[in-house]
Amino acid sequence: MRTHRRTIQVAWGDCDGAEIVYYPNYFNWFDGSTHALLRNLGLGMDAIRRRYGVIGTPLVDARASFGVASAYGDVLDCEAAIVEWGRSSFKVHHRLLKAGMLAVEGWETRVWAAQDPSRPGGIRAVPIPTEVVRLFEGEG
Repeated sequence: MRTHRRTIQVAWGDCDGAEIVYYPNYFNWFDGSTHALLRNLGLGMDAIRRRYGVIGTPLVDARASFGVASAYGDVLDCEAAIVEWGRSSFKVHHRLLKAGMLAVEGWETRVWAAQDPSRPGGIRAVPIPTEVVRLFEGEG
């Protein structure tokens, strides 16, 4: 299992009136971490579209559990890893640590999606190529 790590310093604009991180920003950071995880293995959205003919990896489920509040100036250590593969979906686990303590834990479910030729403008889940799964499992 490959894990992407990055550091985020909480900016003033990330906070709400109580001067703590406004919760939707965590989901924005999750999304950025997922895309960085893919990109680091050569699977940025441009590459995925070009190589596999899909439109991307839309989010179909997201959730979070909040532990320790974060505020302006805090440094968060972020970890993201794909923890489960389905036929056409995958689950990403996120951990944001503040001074070594779990501040937020999150999960995303995404699908490998292509345009649906039976519905103009529609999309549908398609099988994830085996080579993509192998790449993340360290076999590629």
